[in-house]
Amino acid sequence: MEFIHSREYLNQGDIVELDCDTQCNFMLTDDSNFSSFKRGESFRYYGGFSERFPARLGVPYSGYWNITIDLGPGQGHIRYGLRVIKAKSV
Repeated sequence: MEFIHSREYLNQGDIVELDCDTQCNFMLTDDSNFSSFKRGESFRYYGGFSERFPARLGVPYSGYWNITIDLGPGQGHIRYGLRVIKAKSV
């Protein structure tokens, strides 16, 4: 299993945006579910399979999030860009 991973504190309403040159699974997970993902166990996540970019995921609640680009089997080098669009404060 090959994947790209980043762990960041994100606020509810933030948007995580991915621009990528290949299809992939683009996911947000909490720490417990990310650990399950790495062990190959079932896990819960926000997001899923992305073919069209940019792909965007909304952050459902504030906390630490694992942003994962899962390349699946047989994938190699990819070009991608990730950015977080911060929610507007009221």
